[in-house]
Amino acid sequence: MMKVLYITNEYPPHVYGGAGVHIEYLSKEVARLAEVEVRCYGDQKPGKGDIKTTGYESSAGYLKLNKGLQSVFKTIDRDLQIVGEGVDADIVHCHTWYTHMAGIWAKLNFGVPLVVTTHSLEPLRPWKREQLAGGYDFSLWVEKMAIEMADAVIAVSHGTRADVKSLFNISDDRLKVIYNGIDTDEFKKVSSTAHIKRFGFDADKPYLLFVGRITRQKGIIHLVNAIKHINPELQIVLCAGAPDTPEIEHEMAEGVKAVSQNRDNIYWIREMVDRKTLIELYSHAAIFCCPSIYEPFGIINLEAMACETPVVASAVGGIPEVVVDDVTGKLVKLEQMTESPFEALKPEVFARDLAEAVNKLMADQSLRDKMAAAGRKRVEDVFSWKSIAHQTVDLYQTLIKKGK
Repeated sequence: MMKVLYITNEYPPHVYGGAGVHIEYLSKEVARLAEVEVRCYGDQKPGKGDIKTTGYESSAGYLKLNKGLQSVFKTIDRDLQIVGEGVDADIVHCHTWYTHMAGIWAKLNFGVPLVVTTHSLEPLRPWKREQLAGGYDFSLWVEKMAIEMADAVIAVSHGTRADVKSLFNISDDRLKVIYNGIDTDEFKKVSSTAHIKRFGFDADKPYLLFVGRITRQKGIIHLVNAIKHINPELQIVLCAGAPDTPEIEHEMAEGVKAVSQNRDNIYWIREMVDRKTLIELYSHAAIFCCPSIYEPFGIINLEAMACETPVVASAVGGIPEVVVDDVTGKLVKLEQMTESPFEALKPEVFARDLAEAVNKLMADQSLRDKMAAAGRKRVEDVFSWKSIAHQTVDLYQTLIKKGK
């Protein structure tokens, strides 16, 4: 049986973004077709079951280094540990730049074909310099190295594929589009409100929902600025935590404070909620909003659609491949800079356009119901993990045959 080694910075129970959700479900589904091992960042211990999982933690000594060097050496330390035990696999598949160094070493030292999935691209996330300082330059370098030497690169959308082609030296035959997926048995509309009662809003009345990290990429500041233009009767629920920096957390807090002076129905959930809570949040929301300025795919939109919630989202990156305008939601055009930091050229116009799309859906219950049903059907028809796992394993088998 084929042996697959997944290397990832995020893996349950330590998942905070779309890449972590992706590898959690992909590894489970591929484990039905191959022997799977996961090596990840964290304190996970090998347990019983189909998937052997080992977490690796960095030395506390790196905390003495400056901010930029911390991000570099903590990454290198864990990647060295990951491959230092040796690699017994037919394929190594890396997720996010953090693990690319481990993938490079696995390919060079053990001769194993390397697959890289581009969940995002570092040159298109310049705001990460706020978080990583000089470590951002390392992330740019290691991502370029890994993508250009990988045996295959998976882009999570056609939009991301175009970005990879424009940014890196890679041939078409090594670049394949395989979408993210979703577990439609787990993510489906529920009637329960047991997990969300504690947040204080009325789940029986309409609310607009945002779910995501507090980062420039997710565009949450633009949504906060749009609130003053949104129907005042619509509750606003911002499930937003894990800020990139103290500075952006402060900016977010000041923005929420300002708009809260004129309305008392804004609820900010600062914690990273568990999955049952998340599904309840999606299920009872009237509208889900994704105002990202950069989004290679956008698993959160899939999750909302699976729970039968219409989506208002910015028309950037891979989002238009997920959300069908006027069918499963509304896409909002974003005029943005073509160079770093890729921010909105007219932020107030973008904020107003977001609000206009939200208000239009809010005024038409029948349209929201149609979009909710269409969103669920699209998720079931296009984004099943079973199909995605089979596409991925087919790619693995092609690479293994080439190497023989």
